[in-house]
Amino acid sequence: MAMKLGEALVKASLITKEHLRLALERQVIFGGRIGTNLVELKVIKETELVSFLSEYLKVSAVDPSKLVSIDDETISCISREMADKYKVVPFQKDRNRLHVALLDPRSMTTVDELRFITGYDIIPYVTSELRLLYALEKYYSLERDLRYISIFGKDGEKAQEKPKNSEEAKKHLAKIKEEFANARERDEIIGLLLSETKKISLRAAIFVLKGDRVAGWKARGMNAENVEIRIEPASIFAEVMNRKSYYRGPLLKIPGNESLISLLSGTPQDCCMIPLQLRDRIIAFLYLDNGNSSVLDAGVSYIHTLVRIASYSFEITIIRKKILDL
Repeated sequence: MAMKLGEALVKASLITKEHLRLALERQVIFGGRIGTNLVELKVIKETELVSFLSEYLKVSAVDPSKLVSIDDETISCISREMADKYKVVPFQKDRNRLHVALLDPRSMTTVDELRFITGYDIIPYVTSELRLLYALEKYYSLERDLRYISIFGKDGEKAQEKPKNSEEAKKHLAKIKEEFANARERDEIIGLLLSETKKISLRAAIFVLKGDRVAGWKARGMNAENVEIRIEPASIFAEVMNRKSYYRGPLLKIPGNESLISLLSGTPQDCCMIPLQLRDRIIAFLYLDNGNSSVLDAGVSYIHTLVRIASYSFEITIIRKKILDL
């Protein structure tokens, strides 16, 4: 029996068994291809995945540049309904041959049906689910889930933070670092962190871990203070705790997330939960979103950096207190 893609990626040392386990767990909850979930976990780059898919499936990979500007005549060779049904995008036509990007290029049934319907000799190529869904939205107005847009932007490229003046950004970060280093109280540290989240989100909250529950500490744009939520096995809090890593994606309406959904008055299509750790022990969670129907500003790397700084700042305040108590 042929080796599954995830197992093949592990064998090729592109991911670890733990990466695969996390991706499979995520796939059960959120759906999508295993490769998409691995890209979302940031354990493999989309370009690396496509290169491996080409080798694994023994099918040529489509050059991403060929999906950027496809002429109307080529697109019209396949109807919107067919594109949606077969998850296919035609990108090049020459004489009686039609070159197409397919979600499953090894499906001879799909290739044969496309050949019969279009009258062209179909030449299949592989690409990532992320890039194919982008192309389907661009050329056939087949809307993607916001989950995919947050990872793979509206321009078809990996979402990144907007570039800033490097000197200005360095000066601002240095100033923030100094403020964290000089913070004397926990509330001051959390205040600095929440204030900086304004750059990417409308709502933010800090939840403190208390045994099998989390308690709202401070928040911006939402009323989370003094709210207690029990951590259920399938909840977003449990996922972040088990992985000891951040989560980004939709807040699913599943058992375990009901209390948070009630607090937010809905299910955000794009949210982020980042653990605050003290010596490898999670002490709190930073939650971010841009409301229930909008995606977060592309990229949260700046906030990840601030969370690490805040963790060190907490440690400094604890050490300072111990010294003063001697």
